[in-house]
Amino acid sequence: MIESIRNIYLWRDLVRNMILRNLRIRYKGSALGFFWTMINPLFMMGIYFIFISLLKIPISLPQLLIGILAWQFFTMCLSDSVAVITGYPSLIKRTHFPRLIFPFSMVAANLVNFLLSLLVLAVFLIVYTLASGHPLYLGASWLLLPLVIVLQTILILGLANFFSCLNVYFKDVEHIMSIILLAWFFLSPIMYPLAKVREVAAAKGPWIFNLYILNPMASIVTCYRHAILGSPLPETLFFYLSLLLSPIILILGTRLFLKKEPYFADEM
Repeated sequence: MIESIRNIYLWRDLVRNMILRNLRIRYKGSALGFFWTMINPLFMMGIYFIFISLLKIPISLPQLLIGILAWQFFTMCLSDSVAVITGYPSLIKRTHFPRLIFPFSMVAANLVNFLLSLLVLAVFLIVYTLASGHPLYLGASWLLLPLVIVLQTILILGLANFFSCLNVYFKDVEHIMSIILLAWFFLSPIMYPLAKVREVAAAKGPWIFNLYILNPMASIVTCYRHAILGSPLPETLFFYLSLLLSPIILILGTRLFLKKEPYFADEM
């Protein structure tokens, strides 16, 4: 694991070039280019807000936008991960460098997009505060935001390593991924607040909420809302166990990737 980190550092010039390449490819031929990083979440927020207004789901616009941005980062990385190895058969077969660079550079490129979208969030919060009259939250929990970003990136990188490796051997992963992400979306508090889940679970048993909060994305979205809006964190041990799953998933996903990496060329 440490040797892999060292190899990525030694090949840092290639990593930088691949990150820039991924960023250019995503917006190649687009008139607005990087502005789609800002426009897309705003459109998504509008669509979801209309939807939840019709269903009368009690969630504020800032909570909704935070959930959408966090989910967009997550789903873009996992969608890209399935083809991050199989999409470059000639490079895999003819060149020799750490294959771990492929998922790493893909996640890093999407992280740049995510950080840019957080600038949109900051502008939105200021405008929303001025328009609604609600005070802008500037509590100490804002200091946790970099830690939450790192935690989500760790989770995503572990999953990207796992799925990119798995798709080399089982090409159906590319088709199953959309189903996985759709189910994961509804099992995460993106369009609804965590308090709503706690309210429903209270009537049926606390184990339901504990099981729900073990979803790493549920905990990470909750942490984003806590850091940015000061929303309370769940008072359950399972919440913190869920946060510990991110580094565990990174270790397991990376170990699987490194174990199968020497045989990628034979499967292409």
